[in-house]
Amino acid sequence: MILILTNHDDEHANHIARKLDERGAEVVRFNPADFPAGAEISLSSAGGGFATTLRSGDTCIDLGRVTAAWYRRPEPPIPAPTITDPTMHRYVTEECRAFVQDLWASLRCVWLPGPPSVIREAQHKASQLRVAQELGFELPPTLVTNSPADFRDFYRQHNGNVISKLAGTAFFNVSGTTYCRYTEIVSPRDVGYSHAVRHAPVIFQAYVPKRVELRITVVADQVFAAEIHSQATNHTRHDWRRYDLEQTPHQPHELPDEVARRCVRLVKTLGLQYGAIDMILTPDGRYVFIEINPNGQYLWIEELTGLPISDALCDLLMSTADVQGVAA
Repeated sequence: MILILTNHDDEHANHIARKLDERGAEVVRFNPADFPAGAEISLSSAGGGFATTLRSGDTCIDLGRVTAAWYRRPEPPIPAPTITDPTMHRYVTEECRAFVQDLWASLRCVWLPGPPSVIREAQHKASQLRVAQELGFELPPTLVTNSPADFRDFYRQHNGNVISKLAGTAFFNVSGTTYCRYTEIVSPRDVGYSHAVRHAPVIFQAYVPKRVELRITVVADQVFAAEIHSQATNHTRHDWRRYDLEQTPHQPHELPDEVARRCVRLVKTLGLQYGAIDMILTPDGRYVFIEINPNGQYLWIEELTGLPISDALCDLLMSTADVQGVAA
């Protein structure tokens, strides 16, 4: 059985679930936001074994049969709307969150992109950079700081050719509204407000000239590299996530063998089976590592380039499920 943990509107999960169904795989999908108000979970120990049951609607699932799980875009548990007291609401939220994290850790299955705890660790940007450097990737000169003085020194060292981005995730939610902070060029005006850096750490990097940007999707030992011609339009010049797809050509890219092997080693070193790596190919032919997203999106790359990433994901989920099923 393959378990997909994600929200109800996840197009990537919809796509993979359809492909797995066409292959005859047994697939179960669950969003932890449905727990506890819309779902019941029981974990019991007796007779030297564990039993874990998930009931959602009319469906009863034996989680002990799960052999592969895809931790896609799950939402955290949401208490029943009848719990209106703020203190009790926070208590129930934290209890349910801790329980489901414990539950996923107890499952003896293969995880894609990796176990939830490993995914959380792999998202740390400073740690990513250290591992990437140790594996031989070229990195842009980088400063992560909340020191205004250190920021100004870094800015001067690189003659003002500096970008900034968030030290945590670029996307964050406040009261139900999602905000995004893109990579931005640091302007002289920004330097005038450098004192604001004191309130929260920021990542600063020396600007790297771009021939193209690369989105490199690794699935186990397979590497799918795509060129994003972000310099073709001003809208995406500094951050392709501003998406101007009609004006931004995408095409497959053939990585040098050593760069491809290094990408696989990076994903495995981080304890993952999947990773979406962002790199820059400079005008003089250097491959510069920017970051890795352990659970990054890929479907638009597949649709624009024809790279068979979904097939590789399905192969991995089904092959690991078969292996685990035999081992069990």
